[in-house]
Amino acid sequence: MNGRLFDSLVTGSAGFVGSHLVEALLERGDRVLGVDSFDPYYSSAQKRRNLRRSLHNHRYRFVRGRIQGVNVARYVSKGAVIYHLAAQPGVRGSWGTKFDRYVQNNVLATQALLESAVRSGVRPKVVYASSSSIYGDQPTGPMPEEANPNPVSPYGMTKLAAEHLGRLYARAYGLPFVSTRLFTVYGPRQRPDMAFHRFFRAVRSGRPIEVFGDGRQLRDFTYVGDIVDGIVRAGASDSKHTVFNLGGNSPVPLTDAISYIREVTGRPVKITRRAPQTGDPRATWADNRRARSELKFRPRTPLLEGLRRQWAWQSGEAGGDLVG
Repeated sequence: MNGRLFDSLVTGSAGFVGSHLVEALLERGDRVLGVDSFDPYYSSAQKRRNLRRSLHNHRYRFVRGRIQGVNVARYVSKGAVIYHLAAQPGVRGSWGTKFDRYVQNNVLATQALLESAVRSGVRPKVVYASSSSIYGDQPTGPMPEEANPNPVSPYGMTKLAAEHLGRLYARAYGLPFVSTRLFTVYGPRQRPDMAFHRFFRAVRSGRPIEVFGDGRQLRDFTYVGDIVDGIVRAGASDSKHTVFNLGGNSPVPLTDAISYIREVTGRPVKITRRAPQTGDPRATWADNRRARSELKFRPRTPLLEGLRRQWAWQSGEAGGDLVG
């Protein structure tokens, strides 16, 4: 690749959503720099597989390292967009002695990235991958962006703190900053700790799936390809709004999703019930009217079809690559 400057920089580029985003940006012709620390939260082998397609593209360069050690000013061109997806994931793991990792990777790393973006002198736009976890428990119904944040986990609190940091840097330095709040993402390359990945893995091995609570909790499951489309649109938009919900606005009870898994796999599904987990909200439900109006965001993948694609990937038929 000629030159050192890039159109897009993606943090967390070897992860679940980040690797799909890199491929979408490369497909539209961007010069992309990917940054990932390969945090040991889950297997580095899966992350290497996630990168397999992109590494063969001459417009892609990958840097392994923590955000705090990457000098953004060296890499971004005028008009560039930084897609900040790197984070310490997981609601349940954010309690207790591991909380310092969430502060380091979600709050301090975001602050370091924003500082570096300011020092670049070209004011790149920062698109931050936030989470529906910032809403916590809300009154039943779709959650609009104006809802009062009420995180019920330390993870959700750190994601909200990073949003606040972005707004501070936008106000103080004129740095363009947009938060995209992602709702219950699933699909090929999903992290091993996430629900559908665990469920499919259990079904493949003939073990019961573990369901925390009564199974009637609502989740606005949103396919990864639709999420990526929304993130890209947020990066290209000149909307005055700085927060967008990216979700399908079509939540289903977990029990319904499990019945789809039975249909997709054609295998019996046994269930073991566990106590509800601290920090899990009762419902996630995106009011996506703003994203539909301002970004022309249109989630197109029905849950049943999305689960077919994830099962194809997870059962080895897709070779670890995105299906469809």
